[in-house]
Amino acid sequence: PVPPEGALLPETYEVVRGETRAAVLQRMMDARDHLLAALWAKRKPGLPVHTPEEAVTLASIVEKETALASERPRVAAVYTNRLKIGMKLDADPTVIYGVNKGLPLGRGLRASELAADTPYNTYQHAGLPPTPIANPGRASLAAVMDPPDTGELYFVADGTGGSAFAKTLDEHSRNVARWREVEKAHHAAPAAKR
Repeated sequence: PVPPEGALLPETYEVVRGETRAAVLQRMMDARDHLLAALWAKRKPGLPVHTPEEAVTLASIVEKETALASERPRVAAVYTNRLKIGMKLDADPTVIYGVNKGLPLGRGLRASELAADTPYNTYQHAGLPPTPIANPGRASLAAVMDPPDTGELYFVADGTGGSAFAKTLDEHSRNVARWREVEKAHHAAPAAKR
């Protein structure tokens, strides 16, 4: 059977000819369990996740939010800060998971999708979604267990492949405006080539 989201540790594994799929999956699940237990035992005090599985769920959101390992701690800090104050996570990857179980959309989210009442829509529901939305890697799990103290509550794409982080809504609004300009320039570029 297909393991549930969050049950596997994405790593490089040596697979021996003739080894069964079940044996490989078991090694991946055992590796996740071993890493999770080690990180949970050394987690930062006062985190808003109360079980290892909640930590996996949060780490799965961090995993989907950024491909940059260097940003994972800050993304984890933003979501940790939001959870601590009861702020909705407003995480696009959770909405995508609720719409199509995480398969790429190939487009931006629609307003109707952001308004859809699925259990995974963190724009509509406070707290964590009911299950992980991906199999988080080592860096995302570690970031969630020991996020930096940043005070940041917001982030948005910055046009360079990374994110612009902010502590205040005003600062975030300026970052969003800059991102909209980048998007506008990007969409105008193909038209200029015609």
